[in-house]
Amino acid sequence: MKMRKRFPETDKQKHAELIRNGWALLKEPKSPLRALVLSVPFMIINLIVTVGIVSMFSAEPLRNYMPESILITIDLKSILGVVSLLLVHELLHLILIPNFIASKSTYVGITLFGGYVYTEEQVSKTRYIVITLLPFVVISIILPALLGLLGALSPFMLFLIVLNSLSSSLDILNWMLIWIQVPSQAVIVCNGSKTYWKSTARQKSSYI
Repeated sequence: MKMRKRFPETDKQKHAELIRNGWALLKEPKSPLRALVLSVPFMIINLIVTVGIVSMFSAEPLRNYMPESILITIDLKSILGVVSLLLVHELLHLILIPNFIASKSTYVGITLFGGYVYTEEQVSKTRYIVITLLPFVVISIILPALLGLLGALSPFMLFLIVLNSLSSSLDILNWMLIWIQVPSQAVIVCNGSKTYWKSTARQKSSYI
């Protein structure tokens, strides 16, 4: 695993080699901005899901968490909270990547669009989906349910949970693209901003 500032670029030679070896190219948004625009409906859906979870499991009505007036303040607590959220979100992506500690083709970093985890390890479709959805499920579904049941869901924690829910919209978009286009018996590999898949239905696969 390595740290890097910029997202890895697509290797044209590797792209040609993957296509030649029977890998199919996933149809994805052509730019981060287009992906962000396409993810907006998922922001709304994610928000509805998280608010629904809070309403179901919290003893207090949701309106009790809402301030009477909106005042934006930036203090050390807020900064540390957002940074911690970013780290936990990316860590949840990272821990399920095969051999992520020793991997020389797995990277973590940050861009203008937020943090990222990137790997060129070959991963099964099932594991890829779990890696993609884990931060949203853990932070924006399981955590508010647990904190609500314990009566420990503060307004600030709710803010971080909702922020994660909104920022996970790109993960949900990615999951939808994989779920629709890639067959169940397939492995997935990345090459910069491009994603490829190859069916293993007719051969014994060792991918988990």
